[in-house]
Amino acid sequence: MRLNRRDALRALAATGVGLAVGPVAYGAAYERHRLVRLESEVPVSGLPHALDGLRIGLITDIHHSASVAADDVTRAVELLSSAAPDLVVLGGDYVTYGNRAYVEPVAQLLAPLSNAPHGSFAVLGNHDDDRDMPAALARHHFTVLKDQHTRLTVRGELLDIIGIRYWTRRMPHLTQVFHGVGANSILLAHDPRRLTQAAQLDIPLVLSGHTHGGQIVLPGLGTLTKKDFPILGGLTRQINTSLFVSRGVGTVYVPVRINCPPDVAVLTLRRKSEF
Repeated sequence: MRLNRRDALRALAATGVGLAVGPVAYGAAYERHRLVRLESEVPVSGLPHALDGLRIGLITDIHHSASVAADDVTRAVELLSSAAPDLVVLGGDYVTYGNRAYVEPVAQLLAPLSNAPHGSFAVLGNHDDDRDMPAALARHHFTVLKDQHTRLTVRGELLDIIGIRYWTRRMPHLTQVFHGVGANSILLAHDPRRLTQAAQLDIPLVLSGHTHGGQIVLPGLGTLTKKDFPILGGLTRQINTSLFVSRGVGTVYVPVRINCPPDVAVLTLRRKSEF
């Protein structure tokens, strides 16, 4: 039987819909729950010998909501806790659109990460409000850094942890936040685009999230995420500054991940001269 042009186009359209439905269904039912723990060695310029091997746990973009259930958050927390990192970083976007119904619950779910040996630190993302979310995290013993830095003594060396809000972008403001920071420092910035300013200010390491790794990565087409990020996931460098970006735990806009499983990360700091 011969098909006319209209029937042929209908058949092709139906085939396309079928091909699209399969990956979306897989991404919604399975891949967005396929949490992995990434273990990566991160070269850090000027890192003292004493801090070589320091392990940092990074969890970000949780987006606890109707579509990112407590079970998903609990599994992420347990996976990171079991690695026993020396220091824990929460990278922002704990809820979606500042939904207050999930603020206290997500802080409670994250609480087991608040007792890392050298501290547990948090910054805010673009979905977090500036009052309720930091207050909830503080009640559960996280140190929330809102355009602030704090100084630790780790293995006999001074280490500055700097935390900035998502909306803190202008160089004069960043310079003010970084005033007094020592040579050994880590910037916690939800948005990886802060790499450019960090490199200009000679900050050795930046830890970020925000991108979700693209969340939906289509074979041959890539991701729909904006291309202006230095990297969507993993490790990159600019001048003397290293950046690591986590793909995060949750989803936003649509509860789907394709070719982009969620992650928590355990980062081992290494002296750059050893790479």
